[in-house]
Parts: sequence; C-alpha cells; structure tokens
Amino acid sequence: MREEVVVVVGGWEHDCCGPAYERQATAAFTAYGRTPRFAESRHHDDPFGITEFRGRVADLFVVAEDGTRIPVHRIPSGRALGGSDPDDDGHLEVPWTGERIEVESDTFEIVVDVHVPGSGPAKRQ
Repeated sequence: MREEVVVVVGGWEHDCCGPAYERQATAAFTAYGRTPRFAESRHHDDPFGITEFRGRVADLFVVAEDGTRIPVHRIPSGRALGGSDPDDDGHLEVPWTGERIEVESDTFEIVVDVHVPGSGPAKRQ
C-alpha cells in the first residue's frame, strides 16, 4: 500500500548539506515527526524519534512567508541555493513552464509516495 507523507526541509540544515530534490526521483530521508508530516533531520544529536524511509518525490513546494505553497520543478541543493555550486545557479522554477520563481524563503515541502511495510507488494520505484 502507498502512503503520501510530507517532509519539510530547509533552514540551516538544508543550507549546510542538503541535496537537490526532483519530481519523480527516488529519494531517501532521515526525519523526525509522525506520519503524515515529518521534518528532515541531517544533524540529529538524539536518535529518539528519527525515522528513515525512501520514496518517490510526487510534488515539491517552496513555502512563502505567508504560508502559501508554490509548486516548484526541483529544490536545488543547499550549496546551490547559497550560490556555492558552480554547476547549479540555484534558482527555482515553475514545474510546467520553466518560468523563474522569485520568493524569499528557505522552507520547502516535499510530498513523498512511500510504501508502507507489511501492506503487500511494494510499488516499483
């Protein structure tokens, strides 16, 4: 059985060493929280409450300061967003048109399709 979960990424953790995320790609996450909403955790001191899972990225959003969720084609790596990646300019773009998005935010939401263990055959990834 499939389940959609949301992983919130951003802030200093993504800026430090967060990878790029793209729609329809398979990704692995280390996060804390409860289904269906998690917060990414790359620098956790206490493993209590940490969950690791993989899934297919179904949707990506940048979250504006007023809480508006704006769809994006991909989330650049933290290095690219900070201007430190010579191969990626770190800009955000609309998924369907490629139009550049200008927004002051470092908070993103990733909707992930995950397979629930013990619920039957896994969806092919």
